[in-house]
Amino acid sequence: MKNRLILLILLGMAASTTAFAGKEHGHQEDAGMDDFSGIEIEEGHDDHGSEGHKHAAEGHAHSDDGHEERGHDHGDGHGHGEEASDVELTAAQRAMAGIETMVVKRSSLGEAITSPGEVMLDAYRTTRITPRIPAQVMERHVRLGDHVRKGEPLITLSSVEMAEAQGDLMEANVELRRVKKLGRKVVSEKRYVAAQIAWQQAYARVSAYGMTKKQIDSLIRTGDASRATGEFQLLSFQDGTVISDDFVVGELVEPGHLLMEISDESVLWVEARLTPDSAARVTLGSPARIQVGNRWLDGKVVQARHTLDETTRTLALHLEVANPDDSLHPGQFVNVVIEGKEKREGIVVPVAAVLRSPDGDWQLFVETAPGRFEPQEVKVLATAGDRMLIEGIAEGTTIVGEGAFFVQSQMAKGGFDPHNH
Repeated sequence: MKNRLILLILLGMAASTTAFAGKEHGHQEDAGMDDFSGIEIEEGHDDHGSEGHKHAAEGHAHSDDGHEERGHDHGDGHGHGEEASDVELTAAQRAMAGIETMVVKRSSLGEAITSPGEVMLDAYRTTRITPRIPAQVMERHVRLGDHVRKGEPLITLSSVEMAEAQGDLMEANVELRRVKKLGRKVVSEKRYVAAQIAWQQAYARVSAYGMTKKQIDSLIRTGDASRATGEFQLLSFQDGTVISDDFVVGELVEPGHLLMEISDESVLWVEARLTPDSAARVTLGSPARIQVGNRWLDGKVVQARHTLDETTRTLALHLEVANPDDSLHPGQFVNVVIEGKEKREGIVVPVAAVLRSPDGDWQLFVETAPGRFEPQEVKVLATAGDRMLIEGIAEGTTIVGEGAFFVQSQMAKGGFDPHNH
């Protein structure tokens, strides 16, 4: 009973609280409904949440579709790049870039024997101007770097010994003319022979001292003994360039002193030093390439020493190389590649025609139509100088021999993947 009373009291307190809350919100009659409405709202909220999640999922799916669409567009762009697997250049572009094409052919390429080298004067195209007697330099006619012709005056010297020799020649010439004029009937045979010998010896002495036949004959024709001053000119023995002129005017020079060096620099030597084993794989006349900066010049082996250098224990080879544009100078260091005896047959192309692609493969560019070029992968088998032995391309194919880098750069600007990857 006591418990029922307590329960009734609690129920009454709950009802009072509910009525008070209803009055406060103006919903006394619908207090019960508010509880159900709250439940319905909560269920609606759940439904809305489901719809929200549904819409969010759909939105996410739409976003994914959009991303997929964009990715597809990107893929199309890449695919378009793959379709553009070549590039077309105008005649003006090809001329500006120096693009030259060539037809590949089978050829032979020898093993590459490399060595550092030093440019030297060709000793067979070089002369040294030296006095044969003590003399004084009176005048300079050419300077360092001048180009001279054969027979051109270089230096005027004066020598006491030459003056004596010139005087003796003039005297001997007068005596010889006299005995010839008198004839053998009047002049004894001994005097006649003595006059001839004296003239020949005087002539030979003047010639040996440095005067040319033309200079001597000119002196004799004058018949003027006052011309025997001891002055004479040293002339150039060849066409060439003044490489050195180690003297000053007024200097007293001794016999053998190097006054000038004249050389024809249109052809020079390059000295390469090889080990005996490497030198044994080279023959006279073997083709060679000389690298000067980014340029390669043709040459050939023309000499080989037969004795080892005492210090380096190497053999020196002389390579002959043309130097028409004066790009090489004695004393210059270069790189040398000599083709050895053992040769391989195959497709040989210039090194400049083969490039590395972005993924590291070797490639060259084939001309598929006039001005249109397409990359083709090749395999490099050997390199000698500026030539490469390759495989992966058929003989008779037209490729870019010069200017391949420009072609590759133009393809890269167009978003082109050189290997269609």
